Amino acid sequence: MEQIEDCISFLIGKAGQQVTRRARELLAPHGVTPVQYAVLKILAEDDGISGADLGARMKLDSASITGVVDRMESLGLVERLSDAEDRRVQRIYATGKGCSLQGPLDAAMDRLNAEAAAVLGGKAAGLPRHLRLLGERKNWTHRT
Repeated sequence: MEQIEDCISFLIGKAGQQVTRRARELLAPHGVTPVQYAVLKILAEDDGISGADLGARMKLDSASITGVVDRMESLGLVERLSDAEDRRVQRIYATGKGCSLQGPLDAAMDRLNAEAAAVLGGKAAGLPRHLRLLGERKNWTHRT
């Protein structure tokens, strides 16, 4: 490779920084970060998910997900309740405040997706599928 700018790691990293920066801008008026939005989105699908399952779905370790949930709890967006059958398990629920933000947050992220698609023009179709393939790939051995 002649230049770092030709390296896929560098390119995805820089693209990720720009997308994250724009997501932060769009979510800021609602007082939510991109990671907090992801938690609320998962809770909209699976309210009462365990903290461990939430971390696994978001690909975050237990310390990281605990920190995110702690902050969201202090903001009144989520609450933790002990599981009725196993008190060691903490279930995470969106509060009324967290639920009320879902529409505006989804609209902000729809705008982000539309802006990214506009930047890419006709090349945007299939991009999420391709990024998912890269993100889910566990074995990166060389194949010819």
